[in-house]
Amino acid sequence: MTNGEHAVTGQGVDWDAAAASFDDEPDHGLRDPRVRHAWAARLRSWLPERRCDLLDVGCGTGSMSLLAAEQGHRVTGVDRSPAMVDLARAKLAGRDAVFLVGDAAAPPVGEERFDVVLVRHVLWALPDPGRVLRHWRGLLRPGGLFVLVEGVWRTAAPAVPVGIAADRLTGLLAPLAGQVRVERLSDDERLWGKAVDDERYAVLATAQGLLEELGESMPDPATPA
Repeated sequence: MTNGEHAVTGQGVDWDAAAASFDDEPDHGLRDPRVRHAWAARLRSWLPERRCDLLDVGCGTGSMSLLAAEQGHRVTGVDRSPAMVDLARAKLAGRDAVFLVGDAAAPPVGEERFDVVLVRHVLWALPDPGRVLRHWRGLLRPGGLFVLVEGVWRTAAPAVPVGIAADRLTGLLAPLAGQVRVERLSDDERLWGKAVDDERYAVLATAQGLLEELGESMPDPATPA
């Protein structure tokens, strides 16, 4: 494996079985107010200020979807696990949000329906990430925005790295986007509920034409309070 690409193991996980305890991880359930506030601040700095249509791919139990909905966005979440989707629906009951069971690589939604495709810790586990990104690009309206949170982690035993490195991901996005920015996240322990020493980052990739359509530049990252 070269150019920052590492072994993929996520395909073998039974996500239905994992659903009941999924939110126990601090950065999954966001139950700790400090962790929740840190993610909310990051998300607010990444997303457009205007109300937008957001697709949360591999939404899990809906924690990021909930933050986006609380910030006024219309959310569609997709996850292949019915158990995860059930939990997401319960978590966002009464919100402007819809959750669908489907393949993250090919979400069951129409083309050019979304202003933002939000993906957290999903792309690394999918085969052929370049093809997946091209498909997701077709789901964005002209000038839409990718918000991709990924990284490279070490498994417990043996200590084999898994994930997708930032240089690999930015290379895959280069033909699809007009602006690409990497925001390093490893040094903000508030996001993870603990200190981490592996590679964690967000990539914001803006498709060609967004700046001309909106008359604005990509938002600068806010410093979480």
